[in-house]
Amino acid sequence: MRALVVYESMFGNTEQVAHAVTHGLAEHMDVECVEVSQAPHTIQQLLDLIVVGGPTHAFSMTRARTRDDAVQHGAPLERAATGLRDWLEALPPGPHSELVATFDTRVDKMRHLPGSAARSAARAVRRLGFAQAIRPESFYVSEIDGPLLAGETARARAWGERLAEQVRGRAGASS
Repeated sequence: MRALVVYESMFGNTEQVAHAVTHGLAEHMDVECVEVSQAPHTIQQLLDLIVVGGPTHAFSMTRARTRDDAVQHGAPLERAATGLRDWLEALPPGPHSELVATFDTRVDKMRHLPGSAARSAARAVRRLGFAQAIRPESFYVSEIDGPLLAGETARARAWGERLAEQVRGRAGASS
């Protein structure tokens, strides 16, 4: 079984979550983790799972404007070039055989407000013809630039492990 994790991270928090999810997935499958600017625009390798994660900006996936705002708050300029929304819009429509899971990072005090990058990404991948592996998941930071709340990387690793087990279970049931 093979997986690809594609993440966008402005301040490094979502990157930490992506690596933790990757470690959890790696307990049960081969996995590659790439930053969105390095992600392929055509999925040519055989994959069972694609995991997509990014920060929540303005109740959704980032846009050029919100990435520019993050740079004004101290995020590295090179991280503003490409976002998950851009990458997803460049993918061809399906049907696709790969399952997709989505996650985001969100500010803890905004936990109960509507909208999240993970849910927006889940809608985008469904429109592209991907099936959802698991419901979208959020991981929490204390402020816009972080840090992650205590225990979030461990929770992300456990989520990755559960996700891999679920995908393996689906593959076993369909053979």
